[in-house]
Amino acid sequence: MSGKYVYLFEEGGAGMKNLLGGKGANLCEMTNIGLPVPPGFIITTEACKDFTRLGQKFPEGLEGQIREKVMILEKRLGESFGDKTKPLLVSVRSGAPVSMPGMMDTVLNLGLNDATVGALISSTGNERFAMDCYRRFISMFGDVVMGVEHNKFERILDRQKNKAHVHNDNELSGEDWREAIEEYKKLINRETGKDFPQNPIEQLFMSIFAVFNSWNNDRAVVYRRINRISDELGTAINIQAMVFGNMSDDSGTGVAFTRNPSTGEKKLYGEYLINAQGEDVVAGIRTPKPIAHLERDMPLIYKQFEEICSLLDKHYRDMQDIEFTVERGKLWILQTRNGKRTAQAAIKIAVDMVCEGLISREEAVLKIEPGQLEHLLHRRIDPEAKLDIVAKGLPASPGAASGMVVFDADLAEKLGQEGKKLILVRTETTPDDIHGILHAQGILTSRGGMTSHAAVVARGMGKPCVSGCEALHIDYEHSEFKVGDLVVKQGDIISIDGSLGNVILGNVPMIDPGLSPEFQELLKLADQIRTLGVRANADTPEDAAKSRGFGAAGIGLTRTEHMFMAQDRLPVVQEMILAGGLREREAALNKLMPMQQEDFYGILKAMDGFPVTIRLLDPPLHEFLPDAEELMVDITRLRLTGGNKDEIKEKEDILRKVRALSEHNPMLGLRGCRLGITYPEIYAMQARAIFLATARLVKEGLQPIPEVEIPLVIDVNELAYLRELVDSVAAEVKKDTGVDFHYTVGTMIEIPRAALLADEVAAEADFFSFGTNDLTQTTLGFSRDDAEGKFLRTYLEQKILTDNPFMVLDRKGVGKLMQMTVELGRKTKPDLLIGICGEHGGEPSSIEFCQMAGLDYVSCSPFRVPIARLAAAQAWVKVKGTADIGYGTL
Repeated sequence: MSGKYVYLFEEGGAGMKNLLGGKGANLCEMTNIGLPVPPGFIITTEACKDFTRLGQKFPEGLEGQIREKVMILEKRLGESFGDKTKPLLVSVRSGAPVSMPGMMDTVLNLGLNDATVGALISSTGNERFAMDCYRRFISMFGDVVMGVEHNKFERILDRQKNKAHVHNDNELSGEDWREAIEEYKKLINRETGKDFPQNPIEQLFMSIFAVFNSWNNDRAVVYRRINRISDELGTAINIQAMVFGNMSDDSGTGVAFTRNPSTGEKKLYGEYLINAQGEDVVAGIRTPKPIAHLERDMPLIYKQFEEICSLLDKHYRDMQDIEFTVERGKLWILQTRNGKRTAQAAIKIAVDMVCEGLISREEAVLKIEPGQLEHLLHRRIDPEAKLDIVAKGLPASPGAASGMVVFDADLAEKLGQEGKKLILVRTETTPDDIHGILHAQGILTSRGGMTSHAAVVARGMGKPCVSGCEALHIDYEHSEFKVGDLVVKQGDIISIDGSLGNVILGNVPMIDPGLSPEFQELLKLADQIRTLGVRANADTPEDAAKSRGFGAAGIGLTRTEHMFMAQDRLPVVQEMILAGGLREREAALNKLMPMQQEDFYGILKAMDGFPVTIRLLDPPLHEFLPDAEELMVDITRLRLTGGNKDEIKEKEDILRKVRALSEHNPMLGLRGCRLGITYPEIYAMQARAIFLATARLVKEGLQPIPEVEIPLVIDVNELAYLRELVDSVAAEVKKDTGVDFHYTVGTMIEIPRAALLADEVAAEADFFSFGTNDLTQTTLGFSRDDAEGKFLRTYLEQKILTDNPFMVLDRKGVGKLMQMTVELGRKTKPDLLIGICGEHGGEPSSIEFCQMAGLDYVSCSPFRVPIARLAAAQAWVKVKGTADIGYGTL
């Protein structure tokens, strides 16, 4: 297709992110509000999509539109591509609609060649600066556009510095750079069989081609998959006039945040370098200075920059990540975007902006990614622990982690997939390390600052990172690093504290985190907004108490089978299973009943005044017995070694029972309500234990609210049969104790037939609870373990399924059954209580669907309760469309 593919900065605005990309839309916005932005133009995401659709070919009309905009830029600046007196130099940068920092390619100083570099020398009177710009362009162009490995250029540079006896790049002379440049050009010819192009227009179109191609490079694809970004968005390209921070000592470059991205404090945070280009700051080549020092080095520039930061913070009503350059005493803003931040910072910024009157409470909850809250609920180093701190770097991303030292990203990925805990140790990370970072518990680098690649990516992933640890001397060849005389080899265990910057030998003790005042305030805002209740899945009084501390308003699932697995009662459970008849079974159940009663007493007491859904025994009985193969091995060993005959007979009896109970497909066999109907005495014992605990608590003046849940129902007759059983036990307990109490009886909806007949089942149910783990298996016909272990990954890679249905609710299939259940169930009982207790109950997208489907509550693991509270508020805002979201006024 053809159309308008290219926009000048003044032709766009902040509302055009999908077309112009986030970076381009913000450049347009800043241009239009009068900020000092170098002029330029944007090639749209539509051009990228058409380029991909056409098999990596420029769509019709694109080249002509680019040439037209280049001429406008030349006229505006009084410079021209290839001009030997006033050459136009530009940057070519990617810019997707969603921020993907460092994942795609950039080319700086485009337009330089053997002739125009002379003009740059003449206009600046600075040969070192001009040749430095030229060598940067050649190495970047050679790497990004022509495919020559970056480290090969670095090796030439290292040789040149050794020859000149200098340590830093900026100590090389113009003549030194001339020699390096000739070596760079020889390298390109040697590696590609082509000369470095001298025509600026050819350079431009080759660079545009490369940047469009970078949308589908490996690291960009991995990043999109990790962050659930659509492959269909495409990237825009920003062509912008160059400004130079490496021109002189009254020039510089930096990156700053309008608020602290680690803590959220309302204070400028960032770094800069004098006489440098932007890549020097983020690449860790030189250690930058804190932004506060700019006030001393360039006081007028600092004051102007501070005012611009304040303006942008208010204008976008969000923390901004700003790139700037100072060229010969003039400030230029190169980019602004919503800044990546830690979970702690995100919460504090959102709450502070509500207090400052910049945003509404609905906007505040939408500014937090629910998954970020998990980072706050992870462990940190015990402050009382004795630590063997061997080095200290910059606290680049908070949190703590322990693991084996690994120096290579590929190896990190391999070990991570095997379940190993590891710390990725690098001189500095690059976007090519993304797959290794993903599988690491933490990142440690010897170079780079607080805004380096490692720091930014780690913060975004919620992983701890210590950067710029200059005491580390890394030897990749021997897979080790040294700190003084200490040698740490690959595979050795270290710990890092990303909050303090400490590097520690060995494993360290960790403690659970507390919730900050801002965290509590954010959850209060969320609770004021949401209509979905949030409960927790808990099987012990301790988990119930923890859930209540995290704000759960009840227990949505207590799995009684987990109680049976305790070592002190497993022999009694096995005695019950192996019983020869009803009398023996009831004798064993009578031993279990007081234990169950104490279990239920503790949980109901911990959740006093809140409902507790107790699911009666669900799994097949053979799960409580030893494995048949292990029994056969034991029996054979005892026979061969002359073992005790009574022990052999006991094991043979157990083996016969295990074989008698074995099933070809136990998950669809004798389990759930089928077990209760076949052995009603088991469910009767559990019901009695629940109601005796309830009566005891009522006597103590508490308010227990038990909800008895019958699992795996497929027909109303099953539920009616077992409800009658539960009701009769309740009546007996009320009579025996003289205590009246309230309870309800309901069922899990986890089989498609129950969903299809929900109107009938509802006649006997006080509540429904979706068991989406089993409902997903039975709807898709997937065994979870088999699917995830054998073919589900292929389904996701081939885009047959967009998400793992066991992690994110399958809206089209399982969701349709859920909507049908709600509609049919409430047709019979309009006030039917309906919730969800599968793992999906703590997943934000699934929670949003539960809001849409009309559920009353979600239930999840205790540590996900805060996440569910926030996600429920976001779901209400998104579904009801009540958020007042927009840009502030200046």
